[in-house]
Amino acid sequence: MQRLTDLYRQLYGTEPTTITPITGSGSPRQYYRMTGEDHSVIGTIGTSHEENRAFIGITRHFESTGLPVPHILGVSPDGMAYIQSDLGNSSLYDALSNGRKSGNYSAEEKELLHKAITMLPRFQILGARELDTSLCYPAPTMDSMSIMFDLNYFKYCFLKLRPEIEFNEIMLQHDMEHLCADIADLASAAVKEPTLMLRDFQARNIMKDNDGALALIDYQGCRLGPVEYDLASFLWQASAHYSPELREELIDSYIDATDKLVNSQCCLRNKSKSIIQGLNGLRHRLRLMVFFRLLQVLGAYGYRGLYQRKPHFLNSIPAALANLRDLLASGVAEPYPYLYQILQKLTEPAPTAAIDNGELTVTITSFSYKRGLPEDPSGNGGGYVFDCRSTHNPGRYAEYKNLTGLDPEVIRFLEDDGEILTFLSHIYPLAEHHVERFVSRGFTSLMISFGCTGGQHRSVYCAEHLAEHLRKRYPDIRIHLIHREQGIDKII
Repeated sequence: MQRLTDLYRQLYGTEPTTITPITGSGSPRQYYRMTGEDHSVIGTIGTSHEENRAFIGITRHFESTGLPVPHILGVSPDGMAYIQSDLGNSSLYDALSNGRKSGNYSAEEKELLHKAITMLPRFQILGARELDTSLCYPAPTMDSMSIMFDLNYFKYCFLKLRPEIEFNEIMLQHDMEHLCADIADLASAAVKEPTLMLRDFQARNIMKDNDGALALIDYQGCRLGPVEYDLASFLWQASAHYSPELREELIDSYIDATDKLVNSQCCLRNKSKSIIQGLNGLRHRLRLMVFFRLLQVLGAYGYRGLYQRKPHFLNSIPAALANLRDLLASGVAEPYPYLYQILQKLTEPAPTAAIDNGELTVTITSFSYKRGLPEDPSGNGGGYVFDCRSTHNPGRYAEYKNLTGLDPEVIRFLEDDGEILTFLSHIYPLAEHHVERFVSRGFTSLMISFGCTGGQHRSVYCAEHLAEHLRKRYPDIRIHLIHREQGIDKII
């Protein structure tokens, strides 16, 4: 922190008025919003010199090319801390919250999606020009080693953690090496006619200002590679719930934007003929890249969910498997027969937990300890009460004080922090056990309450997510959800 404050003082000649932590994603980097009288900037403390060097160098390269990224304002002498321009609090992920929840995207949300996908080829093509690939971390290109790493990630962090799926290691390895060679062929073409693979082109990493302009903030893992990877990553994100029709519209927009970009740039017309020619076969290659990307994503969900037991990642697995199930129907995995056989078993829909009747009502309540424990109108005297106050409190930060655990900004804060996910991971199995026992014994009422300081952030998040978890697992029970301090009372 001292490095950041020293750097701020060098830039502005004074100490920052406020320093507010910003919750990051899976990265160990620490982010802070630093404000003065008339400005706000983002300070970053990294843990890897190479990763910092990659972000700073690639940012400066992108900015010199006219691409929308933050501006690097200053870097500490040791390169471990830097300050960049503040692009605000609102991400594309936040702006699409209604569409993500319902699967029905509004006209305004679709416009933002088209704007994002037409921004992508500028980064992939213009960003690759004259890029010093020695900056790319941890590798300058997508090669066979990195491809095989991702396939083994799926095998060891997902398949190995699903003991009901037995497989022959040798036969699976043979098919994975075959798939690796096919993906490597796509990657090699991207090196001959350089295109950039951003690798982290996700809605969470795209910021949106008040005028709707978009900017990218996370790309230090970029390298030369096939353009199809970023399309697969963006369009088949498990939590996005894009319809096939919307995906096709966005792919059309991407192809049109790429065509216009190459033809509008005199310096690209002759050198990038193969890019234009390659657009004709993009959908075929994209299908293979989506297949690879889904396996990679399942590896990540397996490690974070099945191994670390983080509910957010556990809850993402069914959507990823549904995407994979749909893709398998296209025949993309048939050249890899043993892998195809394993994936068919893996994607067979799991039966829902058996419930003999629908007479049980589970009442789930969020509340503030300042106003006392919730009453139990059933006459049973209450039930489980879980204290959320041991977890990181968003209410301590000014930007979350007027929000609740239903708002995407608070949800993102809590899930990125991770404490609330570990907390819930112990509660889910306990709640499941009691639902099943209460049903088997003919009980009609179960009460579970979550309390925190104000009944606004953590308790609301926990009550909402337990209700959704039980709804999916036991569709025949009745769930009564109450957010007492928010005045919300509904039957699910």
